[in-house]
Amino acid sequence: MSTKVVGDNGEDVACEFLKKQGYKILSRNYRIRGGEIDIIAQDKEYLVFVEVKTRSSHDFGLPVESMTPWKIKYLLKTAQFYLLKINWGNGPYRLDFIGIDFADNPQKPDIELIKNITG
Repeated sequence: MSTKVVGDNGEDVACEFLKKQGYKILSRNYRIRGGEIDIIAQDKEYLVFVEVKTRSSHDFGLPVESMTPWKIKYLLKTAQFYLLKINWGNGPYRLDFIGIDFADNPQKPDIELIKNITG
């Protein structure tokens, strides 16, 4: 499977998981020059920007290991642009991370949700 197909499958799994957790999915694959947000959702009063990392093997590490300070910086920049675009004002928002790991069981991936990865 190509990395795009694996990534798309991971995002589908992440959306279903988030819905079961009570999130409302608002948008997927929001792009600006210099950044992309995989999923934009609402969790109660929070607008949530979700980064999804999917792995089909551990050759390049676990999904969570992809979240570097540099990556977080670009995600926040993209999120700020989106907040301005929709006039969110001072409403609460956060950045969540979901790791989808198909390496051990392609039929039933391990799913890890980290809320508010910026602290």
